[in-house]
Amino acid sequence: CETCSKEEAKYRCPRCMKYSCSLLCVKKHKLALSCNGVRDKTAFVSVNEFTDLHLLSDYRFLEDVGRTADAAARHCIVHSPATKRLLYCLRNKARGCNIELKTLPVGFTKRRENSTTFNSVENKFYWHLKLIFPHCHAEYTLKGVPDDKTLADILKPYIDPVESDPVVCQRLKIYTASPQSDVRILMKIENRNRNSVRYNELDASRSLLDNLKGKVIIEYPTLFVVLKTLKSDMVVLGQDGSEPAENSDCESSSLSSVEDGEIRDS
Repeated sequence: CETCSKEEAKYRCPRCMKYSCSLLCVKKHKLALSCNGVRDKTAFVSVNEFTDLHLLSDYRFLEDVGRTADAAARHCIVHSPATKRLLYCLRNKARGCNIELKTLPVGFTKRRENSTTFNSVENKFYWHLKLIFPHCHAEYTLKGVPDDKTLADILKPYIDPVESDPVVCQRLKIYTASPQSDVRILMKIENRNRNSVRYNELDASRSLLDNLKGKVIIEYPTLFVVLKTLKSDMVVLGQDGSEPAENSDCESSSLSSVEDGEIRDS
């Protein structure tokens, strides 16, 4: 037994191949190694070690994937008139605000987690929003963010040294210790080739709605908060010297469709 080193091993973990002698040792090794005990069906197997059992395993794995995809396609939500009507309404209202809102098929993670709504009485979007702080490897998800709220106010609970939550402030201390003038808010431009990823820089003093106008949004906005003083591999459109910055009207017309490759990235 590789856990207690006392008893003769009786079991072998399908996931990490560790030997265990009892249920107690099995539980201990799962806890110590964060192992779920489920065999990795996609683990690499060299050609020399490939056998008929591996071929059968791959075949069953593909069958499972096919059944899962078919079940998702048959799900009642996909064909629900209410769901289609809601998505149509969101896209239509966004188009009225000069925002090209794209939605993904049911089954995609972003489609499942998106909580964006439109309030017809207030004539206002309440956005599902994701904030990513690359320098601290942290990200936060916000729900129900009104479109008339400025980006500066949205970021206050995270990077403001006075108003931010103590726990969040400690995790994002690189940002809270930096002057507010060093903070840049970027958003990825959709529908670009993988080798030419570019970002738009947003204005923190303007509202979320104003910043999203003329942009293509896949499900919901994802904002990257970076610091000017720290190195970043994010290239801002118009600041790389190779191409000019695009205005809102031009950008909206040129980014009218979503490529399959970009959807998978998202």
